[in-house]
Amino acid sequence: MKDLHSFGWYAARISPHLPKKAFKPVPTRLWGGLAYLLVVVAGFLTIGLFSFNPFLYLGIAFIIGTSFAAMGFLGHEILHGTVVRKAWLRDLLGAIAFWPLTTGPMLWRKWHNLTHHVHTQNDEKDPDAWPTLEKWKRSRFLRWIYKLPHSFRAFSSFALLTLMFTAHSTKCFVMYIKEFNPKNQPKVWMQLILPWVTWIGLLFIMGPLKWLFAFFIPLLIANAIVMGYISTNHRLNPMTEVNDPLANSLTVTVPKWVDVLHFNFSYHTEHHIFPGMSSKYYPLVKEHIKKVWPELYHEMPMSKALVALWKTPRIYYQGSELIDPHQGHLYGSLGNGLDVANIQYRKEQLTENDEILTKALKNGKNV
Repeated sequence: MKDLHSFGWYAARISPHLPKKAFKPVPTRLWGGLAYLLVVVAGFLTIGLFSFNPFLYLGIAFIIGTSFAAMGFLGHEILHGTVVRKAWLRDLLGAIAFWPLTTGPMLWRKWHNLTHHVHTQNDEKDPDAWPTLEKWKRSRFLRWIYKLPHSFRAFSSFALLTLMFTAHSTKCFVMYIKEFNPKNQPKVWMQLILPWVTWIGLLFIMGPLKWLFAFFIPLLIANAIVMGYISTNHRLNPMTEVNDPLANSLTVTVPKWVDVLHFNFSYHTEHHIFPGMSSKYYPLVKEHIKKVWPELYHEMPMSKALVALWKTPRIYYQGSELIDPHQGHLYGSLGNGLDVANIQYRKEQLTENDEILTKALKNGKNV
């Protein structure tokens, strides 16, 4: 693997080439958020006040769901302090943006800003990192999952993207609630409870059928869109001892109009170098990275990244490879032999101890 550098090392070398305005908050991003909020409210009123064909409701649900997702992307930007700097206003606006995804601003900053960004692709400290072979060995559930055919696992994992953000947010709440100052824990709880009070209240106001189209289906759609991006951010990249965004992060490409609608969320390597910069300026960062480190930069169309995720397992072997332990199939990661245009597996690099352990576990023996 190449020599690794921290995100600060890259930032120090790129910063002099960027305009000063790139390091200032961009409050005009809030106009986009207001537009999405108005679309959501209009969708709620249309579903709640009128009786239409269910297929029309489904179309409205899709619009609401895509708006939920876009509000989440803006909330992510707001809570990094790139839209407004005042802490109380940042948290208020971030809470509103994340309200549909039921994630509170204090939890998000703890989970995402202070942990994921600081410890990206660290198998012990990054809450978003996928498990290693060692963790697979210790988990009966993972060992059972990986006895299933790869095609079934891939289909199931993609289907579960419709629930994954909400589920992972709940998991992170359980993980981190005790790490908050006891004085702040009631606020964190309220930021979890109040959105659900809103959405359950909407259920009683609208009734189950209309609520299904106004909130539940849109939530599934929002989860799928958000997780479509998040799944490609790091899951094809290696784990790294140094938090090097050019090694452990992937930028995906989408049509320009999608970038506009999603606040440039596709620029993920750039975000990990400058998490405190508005994504409005990430195209400038990308331009400089490709000029100076073109051989280290990872980008691909989102469609190709998703296909690569479908074709590869999600268990890490020795940090730089992915393994299907039941089959003993090894795949490279980005920068370590993974060719997304021609994904191949190999077997010869398992150590003798790993061969013994995986065979024993595959046969149901205790180790």
